[in-house]
Amino acid sequence: MDTRVKICGLKTPEAVAAAVDAGAQYLGFVFFPKSPRHVEVATARDLAVEVPVGVAKVALVVNPTDAELDRITSEVPLDMLQLHGSESLERVAEVRARYGLPVMKAVGIAGPEDVAALDAYGMVADQLLVETKAPKDATRPGGNGQTFDWRLISKRAWNRPWMLAGGLTVDNVVQAIQMTGAKQVDLSSGVESAPGVKDAAKIRAFIEAIRAA
Repeated sequence: MDTRVKICGLKTPEAVAAAVDAGAQYLGFVFFPKSPRHVEVATARDLAVEVPVGVAKVALVVNPTDAELDRITSEVPLDMLQLHGSESLERVAEVRARYGLPVMKAVGIAGPEDVAALDAYGMVADQLLVETKAPKDATRPGGNGQTFDWRLISKRAWNRPWMLAGGLTVDNVVQAIQMTGAKQVDLSSGVESAPGVKDAAKIRAFIEAIRAA
């Protein structure tokens, strides 16, 4: 399978090295204090400068203010911004224009009624992240380790590249790709030994499973 992989929620040099060595094409840094994967700006900067050229560095933010984005983008060498909150179409377009970086917009899916939002956000974002919709009582919009019904987007196509996320693991990723036609996948909790703690062996096994399929 020629599938690109994003490992999100990296917090340590060891985790970054494990993701790079395993062959991930995207590395995600989470700037959201409620997440166990949250990193401070200074930490993310130190991690990002060690990432080899050709591996995309992505900042995950949730309903960020301009002040927050100003600081992140001025201090961390980034290749993409991932908007993972309830940002409107107008806000996505505004962030994209203001910072001159590609923007990936996460869209939560729980039922058929959620799929239409992908078409709308595809008009203003550079990429789409098709994610499991967070439960109503969740404290964070992603990274909850839950899948959605992949049949809802089976073999769908949008006018932007898209990435599948939500509860992916070494045990289900091949099936997920086969059912949805995803060319890119994103995961965080599926390669952890504890919340926020990346496991190098799990990262390697996940990417090897895709390559072997």
